[in-house]
Amino acid sequence: MKTKVYIDGQSGTTGLQIYDRIGQREDLELLRIPEELRHDPDERKKYLNSADIVFLCLPDEGAREAVSFIDNPNVRVIDASTAHRTNPDWTYGYPELSKAQREAIRTSKRVANPGCHATGFISTAAPLVAMGVLPKDYPMNCYSLTGYSGGGKKMIAEYEAEGRSELLDAPGIYGLNLQHKHLPEMQTVTGLAYPPVFMPVVDDYYKGMATTIMLQNRLLPGQPSAEEICAKLADYYRDEHFVSVVPFGENDSKLYANKLAGTNRLEIVVCGHEEQTTVTAVFDNLGKGASGAAVQNMNIMLGLPEETGLE
Repeated sequence: MKTKVYIDGQSGTTGLQIYDRIGQREDLELLRIPEELRHDPDERKKYLNSADIVFLCLPDEGAREAVSFIDNPNVRVIDASTAHRTNPDWTYGYPELSKAQREAIRTSKRVANPGCHATGFISTAAPLVAMGVLPKDYPMNCYSLTGYSGGGKKMIAEYEAEGRSELLDAPGIYGLNLQHKHLPEMQTVTGLAYPPVFMPVVDDYYKGMATTIMLQNRLLPGQPSAEEICAKLADYYRDEHFVSVVPFGENDSKLYANKLAGTNRLEIVVCGHEEQTTVTAVFDNLGKGASGAAVQNMNIMLGLPEETGLE
């Protein structure tokens, strides 16, 4: 019997990307609400309660409303919004965090899909905290470069409009109030005592992301070198399918944020020397940073190989 899947928010960027990844799968039956009824509460309730797996690709309030509509105890939910990422009743959907995290996702009824910038930060900072390389009270700094698709339909239209502002030809620094919506999950999931000083940057390319943390090695226990930090991260991720660590020194001249666009892969690149280290996660903001991760989580929840439909 096919697994019934419903995407609530099927017309948004993430919803469309999820559909692209699962629309042709023969093991799934996609429930598609008529476009003219997608805002009808009664119709939404019907679809939400008829599915085995529901993807929520909605603004936060819409996601909370959708969850309130579900009264079928067998429905399993993957929420791509920010609404539930720090809710202790939900499982955070970054399976590479640990074996226990992957198992929690497998058995969960409610999974919160990570944010794109948060994925980059957590993929590097969380293992370093867990291994004791990075103190929990370390004064973290992070910048993250993203393609404009990360801003959704409105930003995509702005960047692709004829006669657009010349300002969009250059990188745009945003989140200047230092209160980006991904910060709560970035701190909570890594276990850091304080949120990082976080600076996101959007640039004139469609998709791809590079998220970088910067470390002063003298402030780390044992003062490890960049090469030693790289070795520890490589060991941490040695058995992972989608996350890998580039051998030290193989990519220390230039990084391109769109290198892994169109994939669900995430590469970690460590650069530096004995005194300073940068750790950069390169991935697709619409792949491992959003819809690809959501499909990976669904595969885990269904007991399927994680790469199903993602390669």
